[in-house]
Amino acid sequence: MGVGILLSINLAILNVLPIPMLDGGRIFFVVLEWARRGKKIPAHREGMVHLIGFALLMGGIVLVSINDIGRLIDGRNFLG
Repeated sequence: MGVGILLSINLAILNVLPIPMLDGGRIFFVVLEWARRGKKIPAHREGMVHLIGFALLMGGIVLVSINDIGRLIDGRNFLG
């Protein structure tokens, strides 16, 4: 049960980081609009930031997956 709690806490922390496509990215834009005294960020610009963030996030997932598959094929440990 301890591992499940740690995974949940880890996921919560990662989710609120100011990374586009995650909740923290939306919070970042809300704070930015507040700092600009209510002046909205154009939707196309916000969308482009989210698209780039999504592409980077997916690229990272692909790289990690390729690394894990390579370790699996070589018979190495995932943690080592």
